[in-house]
Amino acid sequence: MKQIVISAVNLRKGGTLTILRQCLAFLSEWAPAHGYRVTALVHKQELADYPNIQYIELPWAIDGWGKRLWCEYVTMGKISRELGSIDLWLSLHDTTPRVQAHRQAVYCQTSFPFLRWRLRDFRFDKKIPLFAMFTRFAYQIGIRRNRYLIVQQQWLREGFSKMFGLSEDRFIVAPPQREQLPPKESTIPSDSHHQFTFLFAATADAHKNFELLTEATRILEERVGVGAFRTVLTIDGTENKYAQWLHSTWGNVSSLDFAGFMSRDKLQDTYASTDCLVFPSRIETWGLPISEFLPYDRPMLLSDLPFAHETAAGASAVGFFDPSSAVALADAMERVLRGDHTQLQPVPQRPSQAPSARSWAELFELLLSNDGATQPNSFTQPTP
Repeated sequence: MKQIVISAVNLRKGGTLTILRQCLAFLSEWAPAHGYRVTALVHKQELADYPNIQYIELPWAIDGWGKRLWCEYVTMGKISRELGSIDLWLSLHDTTPRVQAHRQAVYCQTSFPFLRWRLRDFRFDKKIPLFAMFTRFAYQIGIRRNRYLIVQQQWLREGFSKMFGLSEDRFIVAPPQREQLPPKESTIPSDSHHQFTFLFAATADAHKNFELLTEATRILEERVGVGAFRTVLTIDGTENKYAQWLHSTWGNVSSLDFAGFMSRDKLQDTYASTDCLVFPSRIETWGLPISEFLPYDRPMLLSDLPFAHETAAGASAVGFFDPSSAVALADAMERVLRGDHTQLQPVPQRPSQAPSARSWAELFELLLSNDGATQPNSFTQPTP
């Protein structure tokens, strides 16, 4: 029987775990019907437990980068030899393990190699700038052994292609599959007593750039007064050093609402009562709140960065701002607040370029196609 191996020992939470679950859920049904046996290397089987999948748990691999590298370049090589002939080895977490397989591919889950980190980032969470530096190095190790690299957006294809000197046709653009819930009925009252609401939905990570929005809110409040609007944040100011700094510095701004974490249902309710989404993040692989708010067909103010342009494709009223200028964001917020939408423009859909995949079925069809085959060799490196 033909064999597929999925390596994902580092995926334990958030969007990356969702990718693992989607992948294994698809393969659990598709693989037996197409004559494939699937082996998954994971942190814990219970995180993504599906039928027709053989699991190998490697919980120790997350205990520091030393063990992670040993797992990728020593342990996985041993496992690949023990498993026998492998038609496809797909790594779902950025690094390219040193294994014996007919085909290799890697899913590039992070955009951090493109993050312009700042010294301030070390103050709040040194892992972010260090991760930004390390992932660029880690990506490069063995990268040419992959027939394909999978990314979620076209800008990542172009960026990684230049960064690593690989042809763009080695990258498959596979947008994440999201469960798109229908927008809830608007709860914005039509009377004059409605308080205009801005929303930024994000976790308390330094690269999310909350400080730009909190300062812009302070500036706008000085211009229009207290009570004219509110800016809702999905942090409460206690989550970590970064959140505590935000709250201690801007917690006295009356128009700021440190609302805290919201469940999915609560967030959907908040979308329904929000006049304008603001997304000042400095880097994203996708930017899920942009996709979730898009069906409401309301104004969005987004960082003028490639990820936001691509994620907002199809939106009818978007304004882009300099993610390093609180004054520019305050100006944009003031215009929207006053009903001036001249800065807002539709974002056209960008034609997809091959190779691309809109489903897991299309993705595995590309990964297992004959043009992706190489001779089985631990150190095979397909030509650029």
